Amino acid sequence: MRNTWIICSRELTSYFISPVAYVFIVIFLALAGGLTFFFGKWLDRGQADLQVFFIYHPYLYLFLIPAVGMRLWAEERKSGSMEFLMTLPISTSQAVIGKFLAAWIFVGIALSLTFPIWLTVNFLGNPDNGVIVTAYVGSWLMAGGFLALSSSVSALTKNQVIAFVLAAVICFIFLMSGVELVQAFFRAWAPPRFVEAIAELSFLTNFGDLSQGVIDVRDILFFLSVIAGALFVNILIVEIKKSS
Repeated sequence: MRNTWIICSRELTSYFISPVAYVFIVIFLALAGGLTFFFGKWLDRGQADLQVFFIYHPYLYLFLIPAVGMRLWAEERKSGSMEFLMTLPISTSQAVIGKFLAAWIFVGIALSLTFPIWLTVNFLGNPDNGVIVTAYVGSWLMAGGFLALSSSVSALTKNQVIAFVLAAVICFIFLMSGVELVQAFFRAWAPPRFVEAIAELSFLTNFGDLSQGVIDVRDILFFLSVIAGALFVNILIVEIKKSS
């Protein structure tokens, strides 16, 4: 674990010594606030909750998280620093997990900076803060799922633009698999169990309960499984690239 945290600290520090981190945070906060107050008309709803705030998170992450994940390995390969990284006395799994954790913590920092909205709803009313905490945790887990998928795609190519596009497409598939339109397409020819399995892969479906304060272990295990599975694939890809 020591080597993993060394990599994590190195990566996390690199975020904040460049303007990229601050640009991402500003864009995330601006979009989250704008969607909540203007498009979601949160103040006009007259309800002391943050449902309208969290409902936009899956769509924000669909584009913003691949923008973070695209650089994790594509930049390393393009600059040639991946070869140097692999010569260090660390395993591939330590490097992959360390880089992922740094990016996940960074996204968590950006998410935590939305706390003024939480303070505002407490000032204006008496919300159920347990529901809000659960929604924040669910949002962060969902971001981790998007990020792990994006990290795996980033390891496939040196081009960050290609990595971003491919990651966004894969994340879109995981996001929309539970939508009725997609379900209707599969329901027309696939057996019911297959259709149900596709629906259970949806980030929208699994985040929906958490965003409403419903703590279902299956939803938590789903996101943790996506993260673990995507990171395992990431390790395999890096190992293949390293030996080729």
